[in-house]
Amino acid sequence: MPEAKRTETTTPTTSGAGRGEERAKPRRRQARGERRVAQLLEAAAGVFCRQGYAAASTNAIAREAGVSPGTLYQFFPNKEAIAAELGEQLLHRANETHGEAFLAENLRLPLPEMLDAVLDPVLAFNCENPAFWALMHGSGIPGHIAEGHEELHRGLLTRVEGILSAFAPDTPGEELNRIANMTLAIFKSGLDLVLASEGQEQAAYSAELKAALLRYLTPLAEGECSGTRALTTPHPH
Repeated sequence: MPEAKRTETTTPTTSGAGRGEERAKPRRRQARGERRVAQLLEAAAGVFCRQGYAAASTNAIAREAGVSPGTLYQFFPNKEAIAAELGEQLLHRANETHGEAFLAENLRLPLPEMLDAVLDPVLAFNCENPAFWALMHGSGIPGHIAEGHEELHRGLLTRVEGILSAFAPDTPGEELNRIANMTLAIFKSGLDLVLASEGQEQAAYSAELKAALLRYLTPLAEGECSGTRALTTPHPH
């Protein structure tokens, strides 16, 4: 008997190009999602700056971003989640900025040059990210954001105390802590004025802030404890 012909059937396979297209689609969807999240966070930053965290709403953030509230809820369940994501990003950038500002080579400079080297990047960060100040110092912010900011403050205080102890190694620790706290208080008060102004006025307030810190810290840098100086300097008659 003649051998029956065998009919071979082939299962269609996905071509390499097809597989690449399938892989590309999730990446494109992911990229679109990341852009949308960035858009919403930028909108939230603007709303938090103008209205404060407590008065802000998801509807206001959606309007600022030019999307519907339903679109916003696809990415964030509530205002707290938006603030948490934005706060985490800003705290990370702030920590990076402080690391760049407090480089060892900056801290070996004379006091006037050191203030420029340390304050310039910190001021620039706050001016470029006004939502950081609005969110970290606003009322009703989520607890974990407040904790992150408190940790940042403690780290900054430790760094300032380290600088002061290098200038005046014989100053008692209690006084160094007090001077460091006052230094940060002066900075924060001045920063409030810097952020409330723009252009040349902002630059002028930044210069005034540096001048205030220079005048306050110069006696310590010259080897004179500020607390002792305040008690022993005679008053003019």
